[in-house]
Parts: sequence; C-alpha cells; structure tokens
Amino acid sequence: MTAAGWPEEDTDDPPALGGRWRRLLAAAGRRLAALAEAEGERWVLWLPVAFGAGVSLYFGLQREPDWWIGAAAVGGSLLLLLAVRRWFAVAGAAMALLMLSSGFLVAQLHTVHMAAPVLGRSIAGAIVTGRVMAVERRPGATRVTFREVSVSRLAPEQTPAALRVRLSDRYPAPAPGSVVRLRATLLPPQAPAEPGAFDFQRRAWFMGLGGTGFATGAPELVEAPPVTGWSTVSIAFEQARGAIAGRVAAAIGDPVEASVTTALLNGEEFGIPEATMDDFRNSGLAHLLSISGLHVGIAAGILFYVVRALLAAVPYVALRWPIKKIAALFGILSAFAYTLLVGAPLPTVRSVLMTGMVMGAIMLDRHPLSMRLVAFAGLVTVAMDPEGMLGPSFQMSFAAVVALIAAFERGSVRLAEWRRDAGWLVRGLFYVGGILLTSVVATLATLPFSLFHFQQIAFYGVLSNLIAIPITSFWVMPWSLIAYALLPFGLEAPALIAMNWGDRAVIWTAEFFGRLPWASLTVPAMPVEGFAVLVLGGIWLCIWRQRWRWLGMLPILAGLASPMLAVRPDVLVAGDGTVMAVRLPDGRLSASVKGGGRVTETWRERDGERSVADPWPAAGGWSEGERSLTCDALGCLYRVRGKTVALPRLPDALDEDCGMADAVVTAAVARGCRTHLVIDRWTLRHEGAHTLTVTEEGIKVETVRKLRGDRPWTGGR
Repeated sequence: MTAAGWPEEDTDDPPALGGRWRRLLAAAGRRLAALAEAEGERWVLWLPVAFGAGVSLYFGLQREPDWWIGAAAVGGSLLLLLAVRRWFAVAGAAMALLMLSSGFLVAQLHTVHMAAPVLGRSIAGAIVTGRVMAVERRPGATRVTFREVSVSRLAPEQTPAALRVRLSDRYPAPAPGSVVRLRATLLPPQAPAEPGAFDFQRRAWFMGLGGTGFATGAPELVEAPPVTGWSTVSIAFEQARGAIAGRVAAAIGDPVEASVTTALLNGEEFGIPEATMDDFRNSGLAHLLSISGLHVGIAAGILFYVVRALLAAVPYVALRWPIKKIAALFGILSAFAYTLLVGAPLPTVRSVLMTGMVMGAIMLDRHPLSMRLVAFAGLVTVAMDPEGMLGPSFQMSFAAVVALIAAFERGSVRLAEWRRDAGWLVRGLFYVGGILLTSVVATLATLPFSLFHFQQIAFYGVLSNLIAIPITSFWVMPWSLIAYALLPFGLEAPALIAMNWGDRAVIWTAEFFGRLPWASLTVPAMPVEGFAVLVLGGIWLCIWRQRWRWLGMLPILAGLASPMLAVRPDVLVAGDGTVMAVRLPDGRLSASVKGGGRVTETWRERDGERSVADPWPAAGGWSEGERSLTCDALGCLYRVRGKTVALPRLPDALDEDCGMADAVVTAAVARGCRTHLVIDRWTLRHEGAHTLTVTEEGIKVETVRKLRGDRPWTGGR
C-alpha cells in the first residue's frame, strides 16, 4: 500500500485506475438502483407529471402542430410500449412517453373542440342580441355573458359563440336565461400587456369567449324560445346565485360584509371592493374568498358527520345499516351540489374530485388520504381543461394539496402515536398545532406560484390563517349550510346574520394583518425557465420518500433566486402604441400618460413595484448617470448606455428622429424611416406589445408574437 492508501499495482498501471472509477460508478449505479427499488410504488406518480408535461409542450410551441402529430405520437409510443413490455425499466420510460404524448394530444384536441369565431377588430355601436348566461355583479357595473349571440355588423359565421359585455349600474341587470338586445362597443380579447404577461386571449379561447365590450344603451327584453338541455340547469343555478346575493344584501346592511358573505355562499367575489381584496391578498387570506378545496372539504365533512350522527342516534338504523358509507354518499352529493351552485370553477372541480375519491375510499373501506388520489384528480382535471393547468388556480390548489399529503405521509404515524393516549387539552393543542403546520406547509407550497403569477409574498399568512381558518371551519361554513337549508323557506336571515359575525372576524383579521408594516413584498416577475425548474424540484421533493428527495431543494432554490437575476426591460410599449414607459435611474417606470389602466398596472406588477413614477414631462426632462429623458412638444428622447431611443408624440418629429436615434418607437406610421430599429403602428399591430432592453452590444427587442408564436387564439393557424 502507498502512503495515500492506494494498492501499489494501481500506481503503475493507469488502466487499473480506470478500473477503480468503473467500480465507483458501478457502486453508484447499485445505490441508485436500490433507491429506485425502494421507491417502487411511487414511480406511478410520475405518469400524471408526464401528462402535464405533454400539455405544457403543446402550449409552448410557436406554431400550431399538424392535426396528425399528436395521434402519431400516441400511436408510436403505444407500439414502443408493447415492444418493450418485458423489460420493466424500459417499459416505464415508454409508459412515460405515452403519457406525455397523450397530454399533447388531449391539449391539441381540446383546442380544436373549443374553436369558435373571435372578433378580429373593434366594432362601435353594434346591436347585440343574446341570451344571458351569467351575471357578475361588480361595484358600479354588471358584467353579463351572452350566448346564442347575433351582432348587427357580423355575418353568422363570423359571430362569436359568447360575448361578455359590461353594463353600467344605471341599468337593471337582466335576468339569467332572458334574451336581451342592446347597443354596445365590442372589442377583441386583449393580448398580453408585455411578452410573458398573462395571456387573456388564450384563456378567452378556451372559455369560448369571442369578445368583450361595454354597453352604450339600456338592455331591452326580446321574446325568444325557452332554453333546453344542460343550459336549463346552468341558468337555474345562475338564477339561484342571483337570489342568494339578493337575500344576503337584504339581511346584511354593510356592503363589504355582504359581499364577502355572498362570495362564500355563491362564489361571486367580483362585488368585493378592491381595498378589501388588497387586504385579503396582503394578509394571505385571499384563498378564503376563492371557493376551493377548503370550502368543499368543510361542507362535505360537516354533512358527513351530521348525517352519521343522526343515523347513529337511531339504534335500529345504526345496528343494521352501513351508516358511515351512507354519510359518505351524502358528503359526495353535497360537494357536487355546492360546486354547481358556485359556478364550477376549476379549483372547485378539482376539490370535488378529491372529495369524491376520499368519500369513495371510505365507502370502499380504503385509506382516504393518498398521493395516488391526488394524481388521479390531477390527471382528470387536466384532461377536462388542459389550458387551465397553466393558471394560478390549478397550480396553487394542487401545490397545497400535494405538499400537505406529502407532509402527512411523513408524520402521520408518529402523530397518531402521540395522540393515542392524549387528554382533551393535549388534543386541543394538537389541533392548534395542526392548523399551524397546515398553514406553514400550504403557504410555503403556494409561495412559488404566488411569486410567478402575482409577484407577491404575504409575510403574515401563517398567523392570519391560524385565526381565520378555525373561524371559517367551525363558524362560517356550518352557518352557511344552515342558511342553504333555510333559503327555500325564506327563513335564512338569522343564519346569514350569524354567518356574518364570523365573516366580520375574518375581514378584521385580513385588515389587521394586511395593513401591518411589511405585510407583503413584491418582486420582479419570475422567468418561465426558473419557474419550470422550481416546479420540477417541488414535484421531486414531494413524490419521493427516500433521502434523495432532498435533491429537489436545489432546483427550488435556483427557481426562487431567478427573479433576482432577471433583467427587466428599459422601454415598454403597449400593443396599440398608446402607452409607453421608460425606466428611471431608481429602477421604477415612468409612463407616457397618467394612469394607463391595465397595461401600466401589469408593467408595475411584473416590475415588483408598488407604484409607478410620475409620467413624462410635457417639456424638459431629467438626467442621472447613464440615463436621461428629454421631452418637448413633438416627443421625447430617451438615452441609456450610450444609445438613443426616440419616442415621438407627433409625426412631425420623425424626420429628425430617424436621422439621429438608434431606435424610433411611435404609434404613427413611419414609412421611409431609415433608423436601424423602427417600431411603428404596423409593427405593433403585427407583433403586439414590445420591450426594449439596451445593452452595450445593442438593443434587444422582445415582442408578444415572437414569444408565443402564431396559434389559433392569436389569430394564427
């Protein structure tokens, strides 16, 4: 042996050294194989992940794939699986490929299924006739969704299947199911405010919504045949939601408290004032206003225990009937009815699937909490609405449930041993600790998605949930079920008032924590790449049980750090060129106009800023470091890192700007402008919103069209 501990024959024989490395690699391979074998039953959980990856792959394409690609991929994967079915490891990889191809195909088919005409241009003064399918009551206005639509200036084959029109509160809201005629200005679904921002055009396509707009006259009732089919059920529940809102308003005088109570009863959170919504967001309690797993689970659980207790009180029934299974059936029915009543949003559908499987497991004498149940629910939910998988509702609800079940799997046995011989005081402490642990796990699990979609962190979310969740579970939801039972008899007022006492406490909690110093922090938008890495790390951490699961923390930390590394653009331009913004030396944005509406609000949020700077001056400007802005009556010149970007207000400035600027950005037509980079009306119309990032090497341009490509919802094919 040498001093270093190596065998002497290895020191003189390089191939032997290679043999040592081969032995080390073989040992590592055996270790990985042992880990993989120990995780045997967990491998199946990656199949829904592969399915979701196929959906993501489809939506990440720049162009719509040919119709046969998805089917060919599924067919080829299936043939490969049949060919290698005798080799377990290879068959597992082939199965994952089959699920990925299936997700791709399902998303492709769903896009074809939802195809419908979409407005390609604005139409002013159109006469719109349609059947009222949904009524959303908002402060100062009512938003109405129409189907069976006809538009005076559109041929039938060009008319969207559904339109959403905003009515002033000066006009009475039409009743669901009625057919009305009104004059309105119609607009195409809005494109993203900047590359990478929320894509309402895509969401509208999969909602079947072909346009939006606002009414310029009062709605008039039109005689029409009655509704038939499933629309009858949908309209009936929409009418029930309206009736509930009216009963709540009559029983509760305070409009803020009434709006929160209404949201918990029928899912309408549109009427909640923006200031109150900000309090709920900043305090980490916004999830209480969005009907999701918490509400469905509580509603089903309460009815399960009540029915079981009532049946157990009758000795003849308790001794002869399977009362636990009967109670579970009532729990499923209550969850289904509650979902229809609140409009069946995607998180609620997921919750009903989960609740139904939990109650079904009880009926089949199986363990009700399982990661496989979550995997199945996720698979079904994504298959029902592939595009919904890209939204915050789906992602945050599943992230919370997956993380909670993963934590439950790790600690349930030990907790059960501790509780077995505990007294009532210790059990109470266990309950409080359980709420605290649940809040911590759910908050940490949903934090990355809040950062990606909303650029916000609520620091007091754990404390606020520790107060608000018990109030909601043990006071608000039980009284809501009593109110539901009394509504048909017109006796709901006492139950609504009692329910509102709990709502008042929840609102106070939101206001208290939401207005504390540093209640929330805004951060710059997370890059898509960082988000994808983070999600994969979280899935790795939650699926596996062996120690190698902690490797998932590396991509999670990398994803969380990615917003800090992202470079925000120096110049932003709205898709129609009416609003522009430049970056100040302090990092904030200064817009070309005061206000700017949704566009500047999106820019501010994605910057991670709470406010925007003052708009551009009419004359004069500022200069600090490598940035300066100089404005006059004709326009502005923005200089950064030695480059000049001309931002003319009037076409008269184009001749001079085109001769001296590195880039010209204008809402006018800039024919003949010979500057290296020209962004004018035609460029904006074709490419959508632009961002310009100035570097020492040049000006990097990103556009909405460049990022998302030509897809059916963008007008491409």
